Amino acid sequence: MEVFLMGPLRLSLLVLLNGVSFGVVELESVPKSQTQSFSLQAAQENITLAVILPLHNTDYPWAWPRVGPALFWALEKVNSDPSLLPGYHLQLVFNSSENKERFCSDSVAPLVAVDLKFSYNPWAFIGPGCDYSSSPVARFTTHWEVPMITSGARALGLNLYSSITNVGPTHKKLGEFVLRMHRYFGWDKHAMLLFNDNKNDDRPCYFAVEGPYTQMRDENITAEDLVFNEDEPIRYEDLLRDISQKARGKWHAVGLKSQVVLGG
Repeated sequence: MEVFLMGPLRLSLLVLLNGVSFGVVELESVPKSQTQSFSLQAAQENITLAVILPLHNTDYPWAWPRVGPALFWALEKVNSDPSLLPGYHLQLVFNSSENKERFCSDSVAPLVAVDLKFSYNPWAFIGPGCDYSSSPVARFTTHWEVPMITSGARALGLNLYSSITNVGPTHKKLGEFVLRMHRYFGWDKHAMLLFNDNKNDDRPCYFAVEGPYTQMRDENITAEDLVFNEDEPIRYEDLLRDISQKARGKWHAVGLKSQVVLGG
């Protein structure tokens, strides 16, 4: 895969945005009928950043009501200091990655990305955050040679796209942590990973477990996986029986929301 080169001004922009802390600040709702354009002050030349995030659904940590205030704060800081990007002014354009049910959509997000690209020709994209919506957008941004900055997009397969800059931890890093933990305690024979998998959502547990599973298998640590669905009746005795058939020895459990990582 070819890795595109980035000019010094774009690199400075990425460094500035990477330092933003995405806090939660109350924000007035954004009209959803059309793409919104935000500008803080007049400037010699505009640098447009295109934001693709869920507009309403704050179940996502990277939803617009959570991330938007931090982006406004960052733009105000940069635009008010002429020594950071002299002669340039940052502005945002936004559109939502949600479908009608207010979930991240892998069909809506790439269409929005194309609209923003050809309407505003942005210097960089911020978002999407969800894995399924990030993947098709990353294909476009890599082809366009435009950076894509996200606090999501944590699945292993997304490291194939050279345009992505993650400002948060990825599941590959989670896998490296679990592998380091196994080495520290001397667990080098078996591991079992249990995780909830609801194929109707963004499958966060599936992608989270993928990191440790892949890293351990690469290190010749035997890894088994066992899948269940929290939204359906669970027979825990069946889970325990499956564990006893596939696993032996002393076990250590680490709870990770809906998934459990077991090592021995």
